[in-house]
Amino acid sequence: MASDALLDGLREELGAAETITDGAFSFGIEEEYFLVDARTRQAVERTPETLFEQAFAASEGRIGRELLQTQAEADTWPCVTPGHARAELVFARSVLQAVAARHGLAVLACGTHPTASWRSAVQSGKERYDAIMGELRMIGQRSMLCGMHVHLQLPDTGRRVEVMTRLLPYLPLFLALSTSSPFWQGRETGLKSYRFAAFGELPRTGLPDPFRTEGEFQAYVDALVRAGAIKDGSHIWWAIRPSVRYPTLELRTPDCCTRVEDALAIAALYRVIARHLYFHPDGGDGLSMVAHAIAQENRWRAQRYGIQCTFVTEEGAIPVGEFLERAIALTAEDADALGCAHEVAHCRTIVAGGTSADAQPGDLPRARG
Repeated sequence: MASDALLDGLREELGAAETITDGAFSFGIEEEYFLVDARTRQAVERTPETLFEQAFAASEGRIGRELLQTQAEADTWPCVTPGHARAELVFARSVLQAVAARHGLAVLACGTHPTASWRSAVQSGKERYDAIMGELRMIGQRSMLCGMHVHLQLPDTGRRVEVMTRLLPYLPLFLALSTSSPFWQGRETGLKSYRFAAFGELPRTGLPDPFRTEGEFQAYVDALVRAGAIKDGSHIWWAIRPSVRYPTLELRTPDCCTRVEDALAIAALYRVIARHLYFHPDGGDGLSMVAHAIAQENRWRAQRYGIQCTFVTEEGAIPVGEFLERAIALTAEDADALGCAHEVAHCRTIVAGGTSADAQPGDLPRARG
């Protein structure tokens, strides 16, 4: 349990961290966690409203509920440096752990709870969640899944769709590096990311089609809204999407990372690849159908095998580590420009040492700062 003195110290670190929020390629991270019984580590069906009131206040608005009562979400404020993002994540995790402990609960950071049964899941009380659950029915209740989202602001928000499409081949890499959900309802699934498979039950998930322009994407959204299929673009839950709430390109591919350093590394890798693609437009018509189909295959390989997979390329199979090295070499100047080369290099540590999924079932994954 984090003490008041520790939290005060983390607040001071947060205040001392870089707080510039207006800069090219600024970013924010959202993490979803499980709230569990502190003694048994079993998922709890219901969580008290006072817990979230206290966590919201203590975190200055960073922590709130998610779709199911056994879940919580923490959102960082906008960041431009890795140091600021690290301070934000450690602070939010520590506050939630401290407040949860007052209620006999603890926090697990992973994509699926290893033993929880979705049948006992209870929806959080919120108008938006009422609408989602009313539409999705059982598959909404089965969404006992926790991911990590990275919001990235581009210099020209009108290019979000173009960059999104060109990022699709890299999404399997982000998934492989983050896998933390090998179990479902007490059973080993054989997948390193069962979360990504289960989330695919929902509509408008997975990899988006290769839209070429903002206009094409908006025409798709407008058609769904006019037909009454969705209320707005926030009901599009692809692995990457233009955010409705913020002027950002939102990466939604990764499982929730157990380790903070892994989360920061994946966010940094996303930033540098997006920056490189932004400043190096290919001048063509976007992603080819072959490249899109290969990305779909690699998405499956990442969720099945994690960092042990080989990726398909038109030249042949390459290991995840080699695919990563190509991305790091391609974006070296971008990493230097954004000051996050150290964080990007940590992706090599993930490949060498394994993800949270590789560490299970040795112990259930507590949130680690």
